[in-house]
Amino acid sequence: MERLKLIKFYLLVLFLTASCTDASQAQNQESSNQTEQTTITQENAENDEIEYLVTFIELGSVNCVPCKMMQPVMKEIEEEFGDQVKVIFYDVWTEEGQPYSQKYGIRVIPTQVFLDKHGNEYYRHEGFFPKEEIIEILKMQGVE
Repeated sequence: MERLKLIKFYLLVLFLTASCTDASQAQNQESSNQTEQTTITQENAENDEIEYLVTFIELGSVNCVPCKMMQPVMKEIEEEFGDQVKVIFYDVWTEEGQPYSQKYGIRVIPTQVFLDKHGNEYYRHEGFFPKEEIIEILKMQGVE
């Protein structure tokens, strides 16, 4: 009887593991598609004709709760200050975004990195970052 319970338990674990793997693969594919739409490479940001006062880089994931909370904040910053601030999002849980986690040496997500107009980092924050506080950081570089 005990052996039958053990077999049932292992089958349940096997089934749940397989289900999670399939869901994870589907979620990763969806994440990858979203990342392709929202990710702008650093090369593109540097080659833009517009000279931005600040490049605001968000390193996170579309599947992370605090990162999802940052999406509308980034959109508002881009809408309000788009002529002065370049907003870039890298999904570091994808193959395409992972090199940026190493490049910027992030420890947790989300992490926000702020670069001045010369491409030098002047501020960094980890975790959810409210819009009002981001605006104060942008003002440090003359964003109005």
